Amino acid sequence: MFEWFVGLRYLRAKHKHGFISLISLISVAGITVGVIALIVVLAVYSGFTDGLRDQILGVNSHIIVQQLGGPIGNHQLARDRILSVREVTGATPYLYTQTLLSGSGGGNGVVLRGMDPATAENVVGLSRQMIKGSIHDLDQDKTVRVPNIILGKNLAAEIRVGVNDRVRLISPSGPLTPMGIIPKVKTCRVSGIFETGMFEYDSTLAYMSLANVQNFLGIDDVAHGIEVAVPKNALGYADQIAKQITKKLGPGFIAKDWMMMNSNLFAAFKLEKIGMFIAMAMIILVAALNIISALVMVVMEKSKDIAILKSMGATSGSIMKIFFLQGMVIAIAGTSIGVAGGLGLCELLSRYQFIELPSNVYPMTTLPIKVLPMDVTIIAVSSIAITLLATLYPSWKASTVHPAEVLS
Repeated sequence: MFEWFVGLRYLRAKHKHGFISLISLISVAGITVGVIALIVVLAVYSGFTDGLRDQILGVNSHIIVQQLGGPIGNHQLARDRILSVREVTGATPYLYTQTLLSGSGGGNGVVLRGMDPATAENVVGLSRQMIKGSIHDLDQDKTVRVPNIILGKNLAAEIRVGVNDRVRLISPSGPLTPMGIIPKVKTCRVSGIFETGMFEYDSTLAYMSLANVQNFLGIDDVAHGIEVAVPKNALGYADQIAKQITKKLGPGFIAKDWMMMNSNLFAAFKLEKIGMFIAMAMIILVAALNIISALVMVVMEKSKDIAILKSMGATSGSIMKIFFLQGMVIAIAGTSIGVAGGLGLCELLSRYQFIELPSNVYPMTTLPIKVLPMDVTIIAVSSIAITLLATLYPSWKASTVHPAEVLS
């Protein structure tokens, strides 16, 4: 194809037309930088979203089942029915209450969570987050006088307590006396400390056994709900599993999956990712404008050559193809180098992790990187499409050259 031969020859401009060749190199560099920036930024966003999801699911379960109108009475029967649902790998009852916790260094408001250590290990990720002690230390009944409690790392540091220290739980809902309501106080022993990596959890959560929380609140053997776990490869359709659980339990129960409970957060991340893609794509657009200017100058410089080619029988379509192929070479070269550079930089950031993040601000300590093949494909296709669109006008302009006017 002579179009390829002429187009590549025009890309290798001679010394007197070296400025045009320089603009072509700048265009390739612009596309390369834009593609690298897009790949790295979207990889960071994907990694941060997945990291935050894993942190949230490390504390919370995949699905929460509750009964309308109050706590679940026969929670063991409900748990057995939930476990009979396909794709469910674990279920455990829980209790939540807000209370005050005081230690030697002061007090703080906490969310007290009652759990069953025997069934919770396969549902919540607390056992993997323990830095001192074990969740099985909570396996006590209501008769124990000083029950064990597990605190978050930041919470323990704030009230200045450690393992084996004593703390006091204070509930405002105590017995009614002639002097009014007397707060209920319970002395507990710190048996373990956990760290999730998320400041809001590590500074506000405390765990006790389900039986001891029931005793502290003065309630019967009930649960506020049941937490359910599903396989990791089923997280994407946890909402469908939640519907099956609701159908299995019958009317009066509701099941909320992790996507529903955190829909606003992940919707915001998705919107930010789209916005960042558009912003970074502007770099490629600027490079495309450079391509337009470079090809327009080539058309102006080579107008006599175009007229001669047309006089020798070249069609307008062939002339248009010459300049379109020039833009295609620039697009493929810039995109290919950019994809290789972006993937290489992501691999470098992921392997060596030399960018550290403050743990009190972000839920992870290093820059998270996750390259999604779909993101890379969309970036590459978008880059080539934008660049090829930029070549249409100069190519059309070259095809409209009239030999009689130029050679006269």
